[in-house]
Amino acid sequence: MNALVATSRNFKQAARLLGLDSKLERSLLIPFREIKVECTIPRDDGTLASYVGFRVQHDNARGPMKGGIRYHPEVDPDEVNALAQLMTWKTAVVNIPYGGAKGGIGCNPGSLSVSELERLTRVFTQKIHDLIGVQTDVPAPDMGTNSQTMAWILDEYSKFHGYSPAIVTGKPVDLGGSLGRDAATGRGVLFATEALLAEYGKGIPDQRFVVQGFGNVGSWAAELIHEKGGKVVAVSDITGAIKNTNGLDIPALMKHMKQNGGVKDFGGADSIDPKTLLLEDCDVLIPAALGGVLNRENAGEVKAKFIIEAANHPTDPEADEILSNKGVIILPDIYANAGGVTVSYFEWVQNIQGFMWDETKVNAELKTYMTRAFQNLKEMCTTHNCNLRMGAFTLGVNRVARATVLRGWEA
Repeated sequence: MNALVATSRNFKQAARLLGLDSKLERSLLIPFREIKVECTIPRDDGTLASYVGFRVQHDNARGPMKGGIRYHPEVDPDEVNALAQLMTWKTAVVNIPYGGAKGGIGCNPGSLSVSELERLTRVFTQKIHDLIGVQTDVPAPDMGTNSQTMAWILDEYSKFHGYSPAIVTGKPVDLGGSLGRDAATGRGVLFATEALLAEYGKGIPDQRFVVQGFGNVGSWAAELIHEKGGKVVAVSDITGAIKNTNGLDIPALMKHMKQNGGVKDFGGADSIDPKTLLLEDCDVLIPAALGGVLNRENAGEVKAKFIIEAANHPTDPEADEILSNKGVIILPDIYANAGGVTVSYFEWVQNIQGFMWDETKVNAELKTYMTRAFQNLKEMCTTHNCNLRMGAFTLGVNRVARATVLRGWEA
């Protein structure tokens, strides 16, 4: 099941639990605007190359639309639509004043030089600059993009609209980026995990963790969990998968990764088949890579007691059902990985105010937002007698529906 079908299915189930009017339900599901643009650039060898860029602006009832821009070969309209919709519910779950959006360019960033990536980013910005804005739609980094990408967007947008640091978040600190933003999604995963485990009388130090995806989110989550006394027994990235049942030395692994470009051949662990990583014996499984990795083929063999969805849509609905029937507790993506967009909101606020926070304040505010959102989510689970995923969806959808009606929506 593709991401758009799965996301829409979860939304419709939440709408039924909430008893939403069918016309309002349809209105909430349809994107506000879908943008598709051609981006043609000269390659370094003088040839021309064309790429297709997308931006889906899903909903703005609660504030400016917000969402990342990803550079990946598999970027397509359905995926971008699904992720934009997820952002709408995600921002509402953590109760920050944003709607949802998502964008991307269908390309392989690894095959492009830095100068080619800059040209591509600037052309994309030229094509969409009049449809984004500080109070309209605020992009951020995603898979295949980073703070440098955001710096190029900021610079190109400012040529048309004047210096506008709040047009993007996830920028370099030297251009108005927020302290703590790099670690924000991983730190949010930590806070979300702490909140969930506390419900079951458990804590980080007495749990064994497996992390799939050792990129920005997964590596920060692993490092912070390690600092808290958790035992990370296996991790993977695009180079391979490694395991140490006594717990990996995460600081040493981070150093190895920076020197060698991945976790492969780390001396303090054994290599394992990446396909079996999700099935390793552990207490907490953190999928932090691509979507759809937990499916009906492998869900029955998952041994984890808790799954924290650090990636977007890592669990197919069929796997969701299988895992739930096994008693596995799943903390859904629209809450678990919301730390990044929450600190993006803090960055936007700092840019608008022209007053920057120190990192201690950023992290403290993030913990407040994540902890409060978990309690709100649990209240919805009690109200609607549902699992955590539906608790999150009913929380987010209900807030967006209320804002839509209050602004004057008519049936």
